[in-house]
This record gives sequence, C-alpha cells and structure tokens, in this order.
Amino acid sequence: MLLTQGQVRVENVPAPTLEPGTVLVAVRCSCISAGTELSSIRHSNVPLWRRVLQQPEKVKRLLEIVRTQGVAHARELVAGKLAEEQPIGYSAAGVVEAVGAGITAFRPGDRVACAGAQCAFHAEMIRVPENLAVAVPDALDLAAASTVALGAIALQGVRRAQPTLGEGFAVIGLGLLGQLTVQLLKANGCRVIGADLDPSRLALARQLGLDVALVADDAANADEVRRLTGGLGADGVIITAATSADTVMASAFKMCRKKARVVLVGDVGLGLRRADFYEKEIDFLISTSYGPGRYDHGYEEAGLDYPVAYVRWTENRNMAEVLRLAASGRLQLPPLISATFPIDEAPAAYARLTAGSPRPLAVVLTYPTGSEPAPAARCVSHPRAAPTGSGRVRLALVGAGGFAKGTHLPNLRRLGSRYDLVAVMSRTGHNAAAVARRFGARYSTTEFERVLADPEIDAVLIGTRHDRHAAMALTALQAGKHVFLEKPLALTPAGLAPLQEFFNRAASPQAPPLLLTGFNRRFS
Repeated sequence: MLLTQGQVRVENVPAPTLEPGTVLVAVRCSCISAGTELSSIRHSNVPLWRRVLQQPEKVKRLLEIVRTQGVAHARELVAGKLAEEQPIGYSAAGVVEAVGAGITAFRPGDRVACAGAQCAFHAEMIRVPENLAVAVPDALDLAAASTVALGAIALQGVRRAQPTLGEGFAVIGLGLLGQLTVQLLKANGCRVIGADLDPSRLALARQLGLDVALVADDAANADEVRRLTGGLGADGVIITAATSADTVMASAFKMCRKKARVVLVGDVGLGLRRADFYEKEIDFLISTSYGPGRYDHGYEEAGLDYPVAYVRWTENRNMAEVLRLAASGRLQLPPLISATFPIDEAPAAYARLTAGSPRPLAVVLTYPTGSEPAPAARCVSHPRAAPTGSGRVRLALVGAGGFAKGTHLPNLRRLGSRYDLVAVMSRTGHNAAAVARRFGARYSTTEFERVLADPEIDAVLIGTRHDRHAAMALTALQAGKHVFLEKPLALTPAGLAPLQEFFNRAASPQAPPLLLTGFNRRFS
C-alpha cells in the first residue's frame, strides 16, 4: 500500500528478495496506527509552499542547488519529491517464507510479528531484519499479534515511568496507546486514573481495568487527581494524547506530587512553563518508540544485539514481552481492534478512521491465503510504457536512489531518441515500481538476475551502494551487458582485480562489453 499527496492506494509492486540477516514474511494481518499513519497522510497532503515555511533549512539547500546546478535540475528534484510514493505501515504479523544467511532464530513456517516503519509495511510480502521480528505464541492469533509495534511503544513508556506496586498513575489520552498503557500499569499493580474527551474510550478503559475515568478538562483534572490521591497528587503521569496544545503538559505537571515523573509517549505541544514543574522537582522523560535499539542502524539493520546484562529490555525484547502478556490474558488486545478490512479495501479502512463516531482505536488489514499460495512476483509489468524504438540503446536502471532519480533518469528522458528505459531494478519493490511508472519503463523488479537474463536489455546503469559496485559490474559484464557504473568502480584494489582480469582475458576479435565509470564530480 502506497501513500502519495494525501491518498492511500493498493498497488502491485515487485516482492522483496531475501538478504543476509533478514526473513521474508508472508503477511496475514497488519495493524493501522490511527495516530502515526493519519499524521503521515495529513503531512503528505500539505502544499509544498507550506512545507517550505515549516522547514526553512530546506529552502537554503534548494537555493544552493539552483546556484550550483541550475534551475532545471532544482525543478526536477522538486517534481520528483512531489511525485514520491511511500509505503505505509509499521506493525504486522504473518508466516516466515524464507530465512537469510545468518538467521538461526526462525525457520520457514514460523509465525512471527514484525515492527518497523522501514520494513513492516501493509503488504503481502515483507523483508524484515532479525531484530525486528519475534515469534508469536501459539495461544495468540495473528490479528492480535499484528498490534505488536503499538504494544511495544506503550510498554517502553511504562518502563520509562518505572512504576512500583501500589503507586497511583494518570494516563492522559485513551486512544490505542493509552488503552494499552492502562492495562500495563494495572499489570504492574498500580492504581490508574485515565482522562480523555471521548466517553466511549473512557468506558472501554473501565472495562479493561481503569480505576477512575475523567472527562479531560485541563483546568479541573489536576484538582480531581489530587482529591483521588488523598491530596498527594499522582506518582506519575504518562501522556499518550496527540494534540498541538501546550495545556496537556501543564495539566500533567499539575496532577503530580513532588518529585513525581511525567513520561511523554504521544505528540503534544511542548511550550513548557518553568513554574509548572520547577518547585515540585518533577522528572520529565521522553519515551522513544519501541525501546533501546530504535533508530540504531547497527541494531535494527545489522542485527547487533545489546547485551542483556547491560540493556535488559531492547525493542525486540519489548515486542516479545507484549506478545507473552497478551497470550497469558494479562493484556487484552481483541477489544481494542475496532474493525477488520481485507487489503483490497484499504482506502475504506483509512476512511473509517477519519469518519464517524466513535473513532476506531485499531483497524486490522487481512491478506489472502490459500492452501497453495502463489509464488511472490518479483517482476511487475507496466503496460503504459512506450514501445522500444529501433536503433536505441535498451537500458536497465539497477539501483533507483536519489542521484539516479534526480540526475540520470531526467537526462535519459531528455535523450529519448537514443535510449529506451526497459527496466528499473531496486531492492525495494515499491521504489522500483514508482520509478518505473514515472519514467515509463516496461517493467520493475527486485531481482538483478532478471535484468541480466533479459535479451531485450543491451546495457545496465548501476547506481547501487558503493560496496556492491564491483561485484555487480562484473556479473553484468559476464552476462554480456554493457555497463555504466556510478563512481566508485571499486572500494579496494582487491575488488578491482576481478574486473581487470575479465578484460585481460577477453577473447579477440570478439570485443568485450563496454564498462564506463561516471565520475560525476570530475569538474568540481
């Protein structure tokens, strides 16, 4: 499922390929996050001029591009940004299809739950790094398990608050994260007061263990919390609301006793007033997503775990603990799932989140299954592409990154009388498909081998990550394809040696394919 300019739509894109340290997962259910995803949709529909006003530093960058590379290039970059399609979703559950090299925790057929905005999309097939997947207990169904990312976010917020048995906590905002937070605090033996504007959410929280429900009123709630706690105030407040108002923070501080703690999980206005927290010496803590490891490339992508003796609860261990609590019945997830839609009706699912009352807490998307599932399609045709012209170089783009989209592809489009873009290959299917549609390629794929085996392709333009350049160039040359390779040709002399050997051994008079390297900054 892709998002562009405020609209979500279901598209057919190439399935991801397996990589070392990852698992391929056939998704059965994915959970729509009402807060984060609706915020992303609203942001993608903001006019460009308004985004510019919100991020003035990007204006300076654009003016620098105009100065150094010209107005036409800057216009092309802006047009590409506006047309960009992004996958959406970050919490899913399914069945392992295949495991990459180095994976020992999973095997094909295992049920897993996955998290991560970079991988756990609303899609039939996803590729997930090992540390962003956890096994699903037998007692838990996959629909409930698909909420794993939201559960881990709530659990990390509770861990930051460090509740102890018998303490009194307030939770501001009883959306999905707030409902989960209430249950987790109750599991820690706390007395919990919840505040929200929606009476239906207050009623649900009461059913799930909330001790006292308050209709959110920033002016009155602080007095009520003090009354309910014998005049002391709350030992802690966890904010799971989403609003731009600064009054939520002020209200949270006023609810607290001296030396209490306030944990921010949601997204609220942060216009803080010193008088609200200084005299009470309140600790104000930020909770970052699923827990330690989040936004750490080494942990999430490279699979480097933190030693349990020093970091007891990583994001992966938080995910596993949420599922264990749910399987044991101490965390009730089914009452929080308001509606279920098949993936083909995803636009209706998002519409359900924004229309009507009461608003759903969580909506789950389901995916087709069968006794004999069809193999994942890693090549998707784009029939609207123009037919290949005679006498033109038939080209495939391998690696559709920023430089390829901002420089090479616009240049190729201007040189349309000489080149035909036949295929776009990228490690992520949504990117390959979006670029192929935008620039009129015949098909998109996630398989390099598919491009090399295509007799209709004369040459490849390789713009992948630097460490893959030499090996991919050699493989393409061996397949008989001409190669234009973005700099650098290789990272080490050892990487260059096989290419030198290839040309040294090339039989004459049969000329070998051409290899060109694009030193694009040679005149700087």
